[in-house]
Amino acid sequence: MAMHPFTAPLELQRRTLERSADAVETIRFLPERLDDLASVEVGQTPSEVIYSENKLDLLHYEPLTDDRHDAPLLVVYALINRPYILDLQPDKSVVRRFLEDGFDVYLIDWGEPSRLDASLTLGDYVNRYIDNCVDIVRERTGTDEINVLGYCMGGTLSTIYAALHPEKVSNLGLMATGLCFDDTGGILEQWGSEEYFDPGAITETYGNVPAEFLAAGFAQMNPVDTYFGKYTILFDNLDDKTAVENFGRMERWVRDGVDVAGEAYRQFIEDIYQANALYRNELVLDGDPVDIENLTIPVLQIIGSFDHLIPPGASKPFTDVIPSEDTDIYEFPTGHVGMAVSGKAHAELWPRVATWFRERSVTSTHGSDTTGASDVPERPDQEQSLQKLDGIGPAYEERLHDAGISTVSMLAGSDPAALAERLGISGSRVSSWVEQAQQLSS
Repeated sequence: MAMHPFTAPLELQRRTLERSADAVETIRFLPERLDDLASVEVGQTPSEVIYSENKLDLLHYEPLTDDRHDAPLLVVYALINRPYILDLQPDKSVVRRFLEDGFDVYLIDWGEPSRLDASLTLGDYVNRYIDNCVDIVRERTGTDEINVLGYCMGGTLSTIYAALHPEKVSNLGLMATGLCFDDTGGILEQWGSEEYFDPGAITETYGNVPAEFLAAGFAQMNPVDTYFGKYTILFDNLDDKTAVENFGRMERWVRDGVDVAGEAYRQFIEDIYQANALYRNELVLDGDPVDIENLTIPVLQIIGSFDHLIPPGASKPFTDVIPSEDTDIYEFPTGHVGMAVSGKAHAELWPRVATWFRERSVTSTHGSDTTGASDVPERPDQEQSLQKLDGIGPAYEERLHDAGISTVSMLAGSDPAALAERLGISGSRVSSWVEQAQQLSS
């Protein structure tokens, strides 16, 4: 039987009228939902600022359970946007997941750099800010080594830090972290290619890189969803107060960008993205080679299969070029931000991550005897392991042994400049070791 020629257009008109009627019904929720969007709260997990330096605040979170093992965990966030994406709301909070698992959680909130901070380098962020925060946590908790979890750019900074200060990091977690950019980093790597992009032109023009500039770039990676799709979904869910509030929290974070210190941005793009220097073990920071051969600690990569900012290929290969014999990759079907806020990730992924850290968090305390040989008399200071000195871990101790320095007393009698040249590291670092050795030997 042939279809009447007007059936199809009439059916389309009927559906259009029904959708229009539904839209009119939905719009009545709009005034109330606008108030809901404006009043959402973020970062609600109780915390206190225990240390501040320049614009940086180091937060310490209150425990949420009596069943605690108190292993310290320092979360290092990216220099872009605000860190409350990791504590967006109680049921979607990476911070809370670790607190509920008994960890002692700290987080670096970088704040926003002023024009006077445009000259801050990656070295300032790693060897000054992160190192000071790590030392604060170590001192408060009485532990020699702490857990570190870095997110996005914060993960790259954490990797650099662990390579430079391996004696202070027990376990390293890298969440959506860019580590390898050799035709693996997706569209951001292509846009940031030295063939097309000169970060120096941006910093020379603006000083610090404006948040608006960065946000516009990220938005262009998925313009349909950014400018249209998500608002269509919001409109369709105006009758759902919870869904609207969830949307409001995410939008608040997306729009709450911060500028990035100009020199650190330039170095990051040129050295990490364009030269792929970290992956190639060619990165130098403040005169010190960032030797990824020092990464013998356990390393966990947490990767989103659908991450369009840092695709899996920009993270996974790094595991193959570090010497650690305890590496894991947890790849989850989510995106760059989804791994921090999706309900499925919090139900399935983050319990696994917490377990990974917990199983490896047998920490040693300052002055504790971890060998079980408490009845063995302690050796004189000048004969003790070089690791007794602040800044010397297993990797640096091995390099010193190779250079003929095997005891504290031998180090105390060394020429810092000559030893620094022999080791290929900065003179200031070696001078600090020699001064400590001389104090112990006096």
